[in-house]
Amino acid sequence: MYGLIGTFTATPGQRDALVAILLAGMRDMPGCRSYVVARDPGDADKLWVTEVWDSAASHQASLQLPAVQAAIAQGRPFIAGMQRVSETEPVGGHGLTDP
Repeated sequence: MYGLIGTFTATPGQRDALVAILLAGMRDMPGCRSYVVARDPGDADKLWVTEVWDSAASHQASLQLPAVQAAIAQGRPFIAGMQRVSETEPVGGHGLTDP
């Protein structure tokens, strides 16, 4: 499996709008086992995104999906910054099932 943890900083006051875009545009992604968007309780503009994929290739392929491309385009005006915090190698956990 392949994991990715990152952050988005929304433009001031637009965090909830960005949450809605991220959640709506990231459905039905082949190979995605978990996609979690979380608000940072200490920063009114920051989001954490934690992803688990079957493989790095599945993640890379998802970036070409029309729904994901549309979400990226729609969300871009609300994004002040992004950071890829870490790539991980998930080994299991609650809610993750074998392919």
